[in-house]
Amino acid sequence: MEETGSFIVPEQWTKRRINRNVIVISFSFLLLFTAFQALSNLQSSINCDAGLGLASLSTIYATLILSSMFVPSIMIRYLGLKWTLAIAMVCYAIYTLANYFPSWGTLIPASALVGFAAAPLWTAKATYLTTLGRRYAQIGKSAPEAIINRYFGIFFLFFQSSQIIGNLVSSLVLKSDDSTDEGNNQTEFTCGAQDCYTETGDENATTYCDPPDKNLTNILLSVYLACGIAAVITVALFVQRLERNDKKTPETTCGLFLATTKLMREANIVLLIPLTVYSGLEQAFITGDFTKSFVTCTVGVGWVGYIMICYGATNALFSLVWGRVARTTGRTFIFASGTTIHFVLIVILLTWLPTEEQLWVMFILAALWGVADAVWQTQINSIYGALFPGRQQAAFSNYRLWESLGFTVSFAYSNYLCVWTKLTILFAVLGLGTCCYVVIEANERRLRTGSFARNVQEDKTKL
Repeated sequence: MEETGSFIVPEQWTKRRINRNVIVISFSFLLLFTAFQALSNLQSSINCDAGLGLASLSTIYATLILSSMFVPSIMIRYLGLKWTLAIAMVCYAIYTLANYFPSWGTLIPASALVGFAAAPLWTAKATYLTTLGRRYAQIGKSAPEAIINRYFGIFFLFFQSSQIIGNLVSSLVLKSDDSTDEGNNQTEFTCGAQDCYTETGDENATTYCDPPDKNLTNILLSVYLACGIAAVITVALFVQRLERNDKKTPETTCGLFLATTKLMREANIVLLIPLTVYSGLEQAFITGDFTKSFVTCTVGVGWVGYIMICYGATNALFSLVWGRVARTTGRTFIFASGTTIHFVLIVILLTWLPTEEQLWVMFILAALWGVADAVWQTQINSIYGALFPGRQQAAFSNYRLWESLGFTVSFAYSNYLCVWTKLTILFAVLGLGTCCYVVIEANERRLRTGSFARNVQEDKTKL
């Protein structure tokens, strides 16, 4: 049996059984994030008064930072991977429920609950998929990294498809509100990179806020709540439990905290931090700032879903494409492609003033953003799993921590910075992350070359 962390795949599991569990896990996330991602995309538009929507998103990722250090070990140790997934998904459903009655007293606590649930959810998912990938590779005598990469590609194909379904639902519902079909024709608002956020009540405010009809919002929430409940049922009934590895002592709360912080001392983790933070920053930007300052401000909230469908569609498609391309080109080409696309898009958004007549441009920009985001989602997950075998919980805890920091910072400064400032920050962090990634690949290549040379020398000695 293959060991991964404190869980193992039973010996009687076949390749088909392993693949089935990968599909079931992926499908449950499709259901769950059909609700959560689409709702996140709309937070800055449907709960824009006093910045409540963005504050709720910031709360989610702020609490996720704390959760990454402590909560996964508690839940996974006592509940196992399967029931950790199920209970965490219940918390997401509660968040959807809180949006029926949005206020600082309901939405913020529910957001904190999601934040604490998110870390064990994603750590359990990553550990489950990595464990299955290594066992499949052992059965088929394949390279573990290639199988893990494939499984993350399949997962993110499902996961990013939730953008398509969730945003299609939101568009069909909210477009029936005639008020949302009209863009922002008020000259006192400036859309695009020049949109600046000021406190509500300021007569000189330039930010845009026009929430849709409450009845339509409640219909939308009912659909999303049903998706969340279905996700919980799917995991509870169809995901199979992995056996606990008695050869290894399950990590305690302090153990995971120490393992997570100890891992931060390693060069590869330090070098991965900027790119991981950027992953959070860029997702927060497309979710909160692009949807509000470029789409809602220009053509109305009813178009947010349709445009984000393009983002989700390309993200889902290229999550699978990049995973397969990486087999022949290696991950360096994939990272270079994502970096180039995002650099170009950031420059375009900095210089472009959106108008209703250029609606088609928003679709193209969102689609290309999804192509590049697929790089960060699949390849960063993959590289954490590949560089730290046997230490997945600590590695993915670091991943969630630093990505969550990116989300938190982005949503926290959204109410205080102009959009052009946020784009400049994205450009700088992406540049730093790219430089650090180049160092990682150079170090890995040097280690492989050195290992090969030693093996050759040992063979000559034996001869």
